[in-house]
Amino acid sequence: MALISVDGTINISMSVKDRHASATWYESLLGFKTLYHADEAGWSELQTNTVGVTIGLGEHTKPAPGNCVPVFGIADLDTARQKLEQAKVKFDGEIDVVEAMVKTTTFYDPDGNALMLAEDLAGGA
Repeated sequence: MALISVDGTINISMSVKDRHASATWYESLLGFKTLYHADEAGWSELQTNTVGVTIGLGEHTKPAPGNCVPVFGIADLDTARQKLEQAKVKFDGEIDVVEAMVKTTTFYDPDGNALMLAEDLAGGA
C-alpha cells in the first residue's frame, strides 16, 4: 500500500520570464489551453492535451530552467518536428530512434525549458 494516494493529475512546473507570452506559445504551437493567470501570485496554468496533466508557469525575472523534461506522446513525430522547425523552435540535435521501440526529439521553449516528443514504434506493446 502506498504511503500517500495521488489523484491522477500531474502539474509540470516551469520557470519563465513572461507567463502570458509563454502561455500564448504553448497554446499556438502545442494546442494547450490556458486555464487561468494568477497575476498576483506570478502563476499561470495550462491544460495539456493529456487528461490530468497541466503545465504551471512561474514567472521569474531570471528564470532558471530545470532538469525536468516533460515527454509528450505523438503519433507522427517527423511531421510534428517539421512544423515546430518551421515555427523557428530550437531543437537539441537530430531525432533519436530506438528501432522497434521509440522515436524522440528534444526541443526548447522560449525560456530554455527542455521538452520532448516521443512516437511509440512498438505499437503500444
